Amino acid sequence: MWKKVLATIATRYLVAFLNLLLIIINAKVLGKSGMGLIGVIYASANIALIFNSVLCGSTIVYYMTRYHYRFVVWPAYVWAFVGSAVACGLMSCFGLLPEHYGMAIYGLSVLQSLVVVHSRVLLGGGHIRSFNVTFMLQGGLLFFVLLYVYYVAGRRDASGYLLGLFLTQGVAWAVSLALLVSLLRRKRTEDRRPAPASTVKMLREMFVYGLWGCADNLAEGLTARINYFLIQRLGGYGQVGLLDAGTKIAESVWHISRSISFISYSEVARATDAQAQRQMTLHFLKWTFCVMLAAMLAVWFLPEWIYTDYLFTAEFLGVRRVIRGLAVGIVALGCNSILSHHFIGTGKVKYSTACSCIGLLVLLVAGYFLIPVYGVYGAAVSTSIAFTSMLTFSLIIFIAKK
Repeated sequence: MWKKVLATIATRYLVAFLNLLLIIINAKVLGKSGMGLIGVIYASANIALIFNSVLCGSTIVYYMTRYHYRFVVWPAYVWAFVGSAVACGLMSCFGLLPEHYGMAIYGLSVLQSLVVVHSRVLLGGGHIRSFNVTFMLQGGLLFFVLLYVYYVAGRRDASGYLLGLFLTQGVAWAVSLALLVSLLRRKRTEDRRPAPASTVKMLREMFVYGLWGCADNLAEGLTARINYFLIQRLGGYGQVGLLDAGTKIAESVWHISRSISFISYSEVARATDAQAQRQMTLHFLKWTFCVMLAAMLAVWFLPEWIYTDYLFTAEFLGVRRVIRGLAVGIVALGCNSILSHHFIGTGKVKYSTACSCIGLLVLLVAGYFLIPVYGVYGAAVSTSIAFTSMLTFSLIIFIAKK
């Protein structure tokens, strides 16, 4: 099991390293305002992606342990198109879609959702190597594609970044589909999971489970990214760019917990003994806290001139303060991710959803008081307060539900 964990962490940190280089390149090519614009575009696409997780995310892994995979995959594929349309329509109504980028965000969210469907089927089947290959393509390939788009094709603006995203996600979709088809052909005769007694009943069960998971993911996603929209309205894309740069650096530590939580969720979902599920979760939680704390401390002590002179440019002065404002919250959210995946993997998704909703509520209250006074730093601190409240709630529930 730990071999899978280490392989997944190594894969994610290779991607994180490429993404760090990409942040540096984006800062120099697009500037603070350009980074702010692509940050809002990407945040919008991620909100649509989270909405699609009703049937395209953890629901697949959970129900693959109960039904034959082919009955689980097709509803997810259909929902990728329908859910993206609904999500983009709602964001447009609330004024969250950047002007002139609505269709691009819709197409990007569909592509990303389809790649997620493939990767979750691979994860649910225990094919961690193929799952990691898909993640490598989805996250790491963008660096090389954008080098070509920026410096060879000469598209050095937000439209060039979008082009790179579409090319990368398209390749990830095609390769992950080929991996999936190849694996499923080999496993077809071995798969003894039953067909559902009623397709309608199965879809209703998946949708109810997925709605709780979607509400969970959406609340958590908004907690992590809604400050982008608040800062954009108060300070413009330049301030969003500063927040985005600091967030991306701080979130590089997040890859530890994301890697571990994927494996933890897969193991917990397939286990049948409640005590064994708790022991697995506690084991993963201890390791996650120790490693994330050490990594975050390393980032904490980097001096400001590293960011302004080498990583970014002088216009990103203040990014270190943003990172420090986020530091406690990043460690808290990483630990909470392990507990959240325990709740989801044991079918207690309502607790995870309640946790994320509490985080969003705390963020809105904290942001209301802090952002107008402290700006970007206030946004970072309010995010930390929200993530810490989520971890506190999860720990209380985990201990109480022995």
